[in-house]
Amino acid sequence: MELRPYRPADCPVLAQLFYATVHRVNCKDYTPQQCRSWATGQVDLAEWNRSFLCHCTLVAWEKGAILGFGDMAPEGYLDRLYVRWDRQGEGIGYALCQALEAAVPSARYHTYASLTARPFFLRQGYRVAAENQVLRNGVLLPNFLMEKP
Repeated sequence: MELRPYRPADCPVLAQLFYATVHRVNCKDYTPQQCRSWATGQVDLAEWNRSFLCHCTLVAWEKGAILGFGDMAPEGYLDRLYVRWDRQGEGIGYALCQALEAAVPSARYHTYASLTARPFFLRQGYRVAAENQVLRNGVLLPNFLMEKP
């Protein structure tokens, strides 16, 4: 497994990976309605591409297949971190998180972690700063503001 910078041609694959991960992994902590609201399958690829290009965005890949991705804003906000549903628990998320933090020096890293991702971020040294509810397509999704000094 290797990490490389994001390329605009990656965007449709990352959108598909996001959708599959939410519906196959996060479904253990969220209802079907919440998963459908969170990952509708209708990602605005132009907006995602713009966001990825404005952030430090890394892609994990192996033998030509994308295994995961993460992106961090210049101020240390970890926006997205997703690993392919069938490659969870192999250290891919850890590698992405470590590389993003190394590439974006910040006095404080923060993210909004799902119920599913909270244990992962706790292991990375993040702490829960606040419980949160985000409204997606009319459905409330619980998550956590997590910080790492």
